[in-house]
Amino acid sequence: MKREDEKYQAYVQILKEELVPAMGCTEPIALAYAAAKAREVLGEIPDEVKVEASGSIIKNVKSVIVPNTNHLKGIPAAATAGIIAGKAEKELEVIAEVTEEQIEEMKEFLKTRKITVEHVDHGITFEIIVTVTKGDSYAMVRIANYHTNIVHIEKDHKVLLDIPVEGENEEGLTDRSLLDVEDIWDFINTVEIDDIREVIGRQIEYNTAIADEGLRGDYGANIGRVLLETYGDADVKVRAKARAAAGSDARMNGCELPVIINAGSGNQGMTCSLPVLEYAKEFNSGEDKTYRALALSNLVAIHQKTGIGRLSAYCGAVSAGAAAGAGIAYLCGGGYEEVIHTVVNALAIVSGMVCDGAKASCAAKIAESVDAGILGYNMYIRGQQFYAGDGIVTRGVEATIHNIGRLGKDGMRETNEEIIKMMIEE
Repeated sequence: MKREDEKYQAYVQILKEELVPAMGCTEPIALAYAAAKAREVLGEIPDEVKVEASGSIIKNVKSVIVPNTNHLKGIPAAATAGIIAGKAEKELEVIAEVTEEQIEEMKEFLKTRKITVEHVDHGITFEIIVTVTKGDSYAMVRIANYHTNIVHIEKDHKVLLDIPVEGENEEGLTDRSLLDVEDIWDFINTVEIDDIREVIGRQIEYNTAIADEGLRGDYGANIGRVLLETYGDADVKVRAKARAAAGSDARMNGCELPVIINAGSGNQGMTCSLPVLEYAKEFNSGEDKTYRALALSNLVAIHQKTGIGRLSAYCGAVSAGAAAGAGIAYLCGGGYEEVIHTVVNALAIVSGMVCDGAKASCAAKIAESVDAGILGYNMYIRGQQFYAGDGIVTRGVEATIHNIGRLGKDGMRETNEEIIKMMIEE
């Protein structure tokens, strides 16, 4: 693939669009972003707040700690953080800078202001509507389909912005249908490293830092540390799983460090990157090969998520773990055949894992998904693989990825609704 090719430039742009920094779990941060924008439009701190959210948003905000809030949790806390301390211009780092005084203001706001939460279903998976009111004045902000996609703003019955929402199309982003594994392979072997240096380098820096913190601190169920204490740190496979899990341990449980996300998810961004980095360190792979391996892992994950959708009942760690397996296969000297069979094998192993929201157990799911990616590669180099007709596996990596998209987006729709009902009724 040549630098001047349209597809080459599209792949570079997709990496830039997807690998962006976020502070904390991305769904509560998206909610904080909407609330911060609504307060900005209103022009003052409101007396009342109404949050309307799709089920998948409720699922992913309900149980996770909002960073920089002294461990406040849930939808009202996320909205309050955005209103009191949010800087809307920073998007997914909207509450990266919070003072102690603002945290006290948040606590007081939660005690004294009326905050209502409603489950809405307008036929799209990702939707947040925040309405803030002060006296007779109100402001409303709507986000749809992805985390920073504000599609409607109004104040006091005057529409300030209105972008039509056509189903679940991600308007304004580079066409993800351009992705396929064969072209991704071509791209990562021909890309000029300078074209991806900034975006991949930032992923290395940010995600390494939060993994380090996850192993140092006491976060959630401490899955990363449990793995190392149980199996030791001599085996790169254990370290790869532990570091990815540790990043999630920290992120799901209040750590105030940012991560670089993938397909809208910090957990997926860490799963794509941290195991690959651990293998690169083990093999002294050098900058060039490491960056190419990370580009491969990230793009394969994005490709899978294009069919699945950003939020569903299908655990995103599964697709990211398979993608990490692809990056690891490349670092181990594997070629295209090793990469595609690694992905298919990994998907065959753990594609039944459900997403029941963002919380501490995500770290354990990440560890299992990374393990499947590593096992998928080790199967293939030993002459073992899953074949077309073995469950949802079918002939060819693209056809199998298509089946995974169908399973996640369509087949598990009712599963998602049942999970949401369970979480709302709890």
